[in-house]
Amino acid sequence: MGRLSVGETRSTIRPEDPGVGITTLTRRYGHVACHCNNDYMISVKRLTVDDWRDWRDLRQEALREAPYAFGSTLADWQGAGDTEERWRARLSGVEFNAIALLDGARAGMVSGSSEGEHPELISMWVVPSARGRGVGDALIVSVIDWARAAKFSKLVLSVMESNDHAAALYRRNGFEDQGPADTTDTGGPAERWMAVGLSFG
Repeated sequence: MGRLSVGETRSTIRPEDPGVGITTLTRRYGHVACHCNNDYMISVKRLTVDDWRDWRDLRQEALREAPYAFGSTLADWQGAGDTEERWRARLSGVEFNAIALLDGARAGMVSGSSEGEHPELISMWVVPSARGRGVGDALIVSVIDWARAAKFSKLVLSVMESNDHAAALYRRNGFEDQGPADTTDTGGPAERWMAVGLSFG
């Protein structure tokens, strides 16, 4: 079992790949650290507006690698749209923003927004080379922890109907299908709502 940082609470999470032995999750001061079988370490860092460069680099990479998964496009965030002021505004306008590090290298990103009726997990993406190693699980757990700490009773997300891998990842972390999402206004591909109930204690 890998070394564990000093932390306030810990919980077990399931690996994305049965062959990967994720052991525990340690939370402290806005960071989440996961040590896995002495092979590698995943840490999740909650961002501030001063971390806009980290968010920018990952977001542009995500829009380039998986344009089908997001409502915005890479072109929206390049050229005239690629300014420090805009990236800072994005981070300040959404309550929870985090990136995952795999052995210190940026490996994924996620946000949690409370703008709607229920808090929503948004902007989820994992670097291709880091997939299947528990990064997605750690990011999802970080948003669940944020929503639970804020005393929300439910966390929701929308996922493309064609994205079976992402849907399986969310189900593994407790999310259940809630039916089709209304994409009439956007004219985009079909999506489905998923939700997980949050308990306290």
